[in-house]
Amino acid sequence: MTCLALLLAPAAALAQAPGERHLAMELVAESVTPAPGSTVTLAIAATPQPGWHGYWQNPGDAGFPMRADWTLPAGAKVGTLRYPVPERLIVAGLMNYVYERPYALLVDLAVPAGLAEGTRLPVGVTLDYLVCTRQVCVPEKQTVSLALTVGRGAIVPAVRARFDGWRRALPRPLGSVGTWQAEAGALRMSVPFPADAAPADAYFYPAEAGTIDMAAHQTVTREGDRLVVATKAAATPPTGRIEGVLATGDGQGFAVSAMPGSVARPSAGGSGWGVALVAFAGAVLGGLILNVMPCVFPILSLKALSLAKSGGTEGAARAEALAYTAGVVLVCLALGAGLLALRAGGATVGWAFQLQDPRVIGVLLLLVTGIAFNLAGLFELPTPRFAGRAGTGGAFATGALAAFVATPCTGPFMGAALGAALVLPAAAALLVFAGLGLGIALPFLALGFVPALRRRLPKPGAWMARLRRILSLPMFLTALALAWVLGRQAGVDGMTLGLAALLIAATGLWWTGRRQLAGRERSFWPAGVAGALAFAAVLTLQPAPAGAAKVAGGEAFTEARLTALRAEGRPVFAYFTADWCLTCKVNEKAAIERDGVQASFAKAKVAVLVGDWTDGDPAMGRFIERHNRAGVPLYLYYAPGAAAPRVLPQVLTPAMLEALGT
Repeated sequence: MTCLALLLAPAAALAQAPGERHLAMELVAESVTPAPGSTVTLAIAATPQPGWHGYWQNPGDAGFPMRADWTLPAGAKVGTLRYPVPERLIVAGLMNYVYERPYALLVDLAVPAGLAEGTRLPVGVTLDYLVCTRQVCVPEKQTVSLALTVGRGAIVPAVRARFDGWRRALPRPLGSVGTWQAEAGALRMSVPFPADAAPADAYFYPAEAGTIDMAAHQTVTREGDRLVVATKAAATPPTGRIEGVLATGDGQGFAVSAMPGSVARPSAGGSGWGVALVAFAGAVLGGLILNVMPCVFPILSLKALSLAKSGGTEGAARAEALAYTAGVVLVCLALGAGLLALRAGGATVGWAFQLQDPRVIGVLLLLVTGIAFNLAGLFELPTPRFAGRAGTGGAFATGALAAFVATPCTGPFMGAALGAALVLPAAAALLVFAGLGLGIALPFLALGFVPALRRRLPKPGAWMARLRRILSLPMFLTALALAWVLGRQAGVDGMTLGLAALLIAATGLWWTGRRQLAGRERSFWPAGVAGALAFAAVLTLQPAPAGAAKVAGGEAFTEARLTALRAEGRPVFAYFTADWCLTCKVNEKAAIERDGVQASFAKAKVAVLVGDWTDGDPAMGRFIERHNRAGVPLYLYYAPGAAAPRVLPQVLTPAMLEALGT
């Protein structure tokens, strides 16, 4: 395909004005006054003209990678070009790995030691590359340069921000080696990837040609704490190590390295719809179990008893069952569609994503507590009593309520099923969410369609009033759990505000109940006014500042806090982790969070600083790079008075950490 690109070049070159470049290049230094003996990062910033694109280090089925010929001062050296995560472009059935947007290649320049301040360091690079549209390609060549001056390494804030943005686009090291296996013309690669960090749109870019059929479809499935990429192997299967980038959506990705090994076939034969059917079954079972949870059981019980008390026809019972099911399934589908839309937009969210917002927690707290007080007999208000009403409208509303209040609850089988949904195509994922709704609705659906089950329900009587009081207890427990979640999210002040709003709402509901008992007209207005005030209050809730500790006695890492602790003469254990780092999570559970280690740290007064690099914070990334690491995990121990930290191995043991405290 390189030959094809060169044959097309003359046609495009005729339309190219002398000196015009379809890919504008600029050489930028993070510091124009680097210190002698230091390393300064350079960027080759490229801006394609509209409709044109440049190529990744592996151009794909067509094109060729950029070649760089450096002109450097005596003693200076440059490292390897680092490319951002590419994009896919298929033209005439050929896969191209390209950049259709501005991008930058980063490279480190080692400045010679012993140079006097003020010494000029001219740096230049001649770039040979291919730039294309979807119809024509043009090989271009240009030289860019800059002049550095030896100084103290100062960095202008605006330039630092620019480089931070470019660094965010680079693939982050995954920290764990994967395995791959080729058989019968197919290639499967297993990549360590924690289950709670499911990517939105995973795709594997091989670093070199001859690994896979680059134009072939890729299927990515979840197998526990690993992602399995299945695709067609190259005509000549690869040997040895495979390297590349696992893109995870929104321009983000991870550097992947895999060695030959055994990779089991994905569940359900690796088919996305096969996995969806397995996940659907798990979701139905998980939803069914949710009916015995304290947030759903009282609502289901009241609705079942209302069906028994109504004495309606078979047709009416079935209609109510279908309406209830429709309410449940539609709410689950709406929540699932919202979840998928947020993840497609780049947000890292999971099931019950709405519960990450303290305002939603506040609204749920008001709703659940209102239902609990109603069941307890504090007031009688028509709105929360639709769960006990007959008719398809009441059944639909009850189902919607049951599905919505089920989101704070979780149960067996749900985690795996919904985790699988997040890596499936949108249509298959929605099938899983519909399965969850079907599972929640199954008991009432069975009551509506099986008369024998309805006949086994107890006859209506005074005991129903006592049961209502009893059913208020699990709703109060659910409210208590929501108040705890609100405190975790919004802090003590936020929880206090939520409880104050709850008090206002409860006062209004009690007042309304008293007016109803007295037979007064427009008895609902106290509840309406109080409810509006309470909802307005909870809508002002905001998340509290991010918590510092991930283990007992831990604090969030900052260089200022590290300096302060070292000035106090305290030993410091600083570790850097990320939600997507499997090795990090194993070390945390198997070593760092062990009781013996925590006791040893407490005895020796070892301060623990936790650096969370999940979002790729550039400032933390620079700190990690200064310790000769490209990413996490990184474990540092600062002994009192030591000039430099001790860098611990990437695989920790409890004994190793306990020894630090002795």
